[in-house]
Amino acid sequence: MHATLPALPQGIHQILKSGLQLSETSNELAGLIKRAEGKILANGMAALIKLGFGFLISEGLSDSKAAQSQEFFQDNFVIKDPCTPDGVRYYQGKILIRTRKPEDDMNVLIRFCPDPSALYIDTPIGKRFNPCAIVDTKVLSESKADQIEQDPDKVDLVIRFRDAKAILSLAERPDVDVVQLLLENLVQITGNFGHMFKFGAIGKNVQALVSDAHER
Repeated sequence: MHATLPALPQGIHQILKSGLQLSETSNELAGLIKRAEGKILANGMAALIKLGFGFLISEGLSDSKAAQSQEFFQDNFVIKDPCTPDGVRYYQGKILIRTRKPEDDMNVLIRFCPDPSALYIDTPIGKRFNPCAIVDTKVLSESKADQIEQDPDKVDLVIRFRDAKAILSLAERPDVDVVQLLLENLVQITGNFGHMFKFGAIGKNVQALVSDAHER
């Protein structure tokens, strides 16, 4: 899958898929799960992105892990800027993922480095990097997502899928890229496209970090 789009673990996909394949004799329950599909997906995506970054970039107890975490953070989120007091600033992109189908109620706001002052915290053993401050995710209602989408100060990029099923289908299409999704009218992207490429670069580097962890 193209790196600009977040991946969903196969387990989440299978849980939702199984729920939608309930016996036809249980139409009422099946309908309830279908209506809740987008909300479940939104909450799952928000939690996985937040916890995933915190786990992957945690400094851990070893010097090598701490060095790897710092290198990842420096490469992806630290921007040299002589116009700032400290000479650096942090990538603070805000990305809204939602669907074109209001009934899905599937809206997740991703904010990178929302509070730079929280990136490092004082501890009894000195100042330590706080990986939990790299990304913040929030599940939004349809009305709140509509409001934020219209405010350029609150969102930089909007990735809008056709519906929740289009997002779930990506688990079965690991090699599909964003151009193909656009051609198939499964996704629309609006806003500052510079953030799309940055989001993609972060995604590729996360994949590399995961691969490296598996090899070890």
